[in-house]
Amino acid sequence: QVQLVESGGGSVQAGGSLRLSCAASGYTSGRYCMGWFRQAPGKEREGVAGIHTYSGSTYYADSVKGRFTISQDNAKNTVYLQMNSLKPEDTAMYYCAARWCPRADIVTMTSYNYWGQGTQVTVSS
Repeated sequence: QVQLVESGGGSVQAGGSLRLSCAASGYTSGRYCMGWFRQAPGKEREGVAGIHTYSGSTYYADSVKGRFTISQDNAKNTVYLQMNSLKPEDTAMYYCAARWCPRADIVTMTSYNYWGQGTQVTVSS
């Protein structure tokens, strides 16, 4: 059973930065997609960024390209989301998720079956 624990959320002013961490346990090394998703009140959940644990391939939503960076530390089974130049519209609950991804060249952002509890990010103007 894969378990995911997020940390690093908080409150920041527009233009500021935060780094989210997702510590994973319960899976053997292999081909997983690790994704960061967010959901603001009254809005649909959005896939923000993803990374393939085997290839390191990444995906970014257009709304965060150039501002967010996803990375991983395989030795620590941890995935990070560095968020720079934050905007009020980035305010949301951020979730880390995982799924098996057999193809290393594709970062899938759908059908994730393991989820963390979420961490709140609030950006004030």
